[in-house]
Amino acid sequence: MGREIPGIELGTAVIPTYPRHPLLMAQQALTTQAATGGRLLLGIGLSHRVVIETMLGYSYERPARHMREYLEVLLPALRQETVNVDGDTLRAHGGITIPGAASCPVLLAALAPRMLRLAGGTADGTVTWMTGVRTVADHVVPALAAAAADAGRPSPRVVVGLPICVTDDVEAVRKRAARGFALYGPLPAYRAMLDREGAEGPADVVVCGDEASVREQLDAFEDAGTTDFLASEFGGSDEERERTRALLAAWGGA
Repeated sequence: MGREIPGIELGTAVIPTYPRHPLLMAQQALTTQAATGGRLLLGIGLSHRVVIETMLGYSYERPARHMREYLEVLLPALRQETVNVDGDTLRAHGGITIPGAASCPVLLAALAPRMLRLAGGTADGTVTWMTGVRTVADHVVPALAAAAADAGRPSPRVVVGLPICVTDDVEAVRKRAARGFALYGPLPAYRAMLDREGAEGPADVVVCGDEASVREQLDAFEDAGTTDFLASEFGGSDEERERTRALLAAWGGA
């Protein structure tokens, strides 16, 4: 897609860091940069303890320190600089050279305060999931902006990812969302954001309604400081999917 479709940005949301050494991540990112003409937006994150420890067998201890040390390797490696890092959670000695590849922006999946400080003060912003508009406005954006200002960095990008469906049957869509996204509700990182939002579960933060309602919700996210909306379409019918895509195309081009 990056090669064949001019002008699009290719984003990842979100690649877990623990199973991937930062030098390997840099190698893959720079290769993608070379293949797409420099249009990669690299989204990375810690994932969740249940995935990293229970499923994959890695330690999930000291996650914020792990991410800080990960960035100490990844960011200079993306600039094709030699790195020498002996941290508490990882070590790296070496560098990557890929002719014709430029560094790319790096976003963190950041919701907790320490991660948001890293996202704004060290990386280029954040990408969220299952986070409502009030939480974006009152928690995510202010923390990012303050961290970026303290570090003398540009305004961070705020990529908000949520399920979206243009529909005339909001009740049915929310019921479907409650079933389809039930696994996210108990995960601690998302649960904290849902509680902050005053939401019982993921179904309460999905973007759904008719065209006017959905446009109003998207505008509210923009007003809250969202720079990019990552739409996860989940229409149940062909008509809902077509209406959702049409609305997104019109809103994105407005």
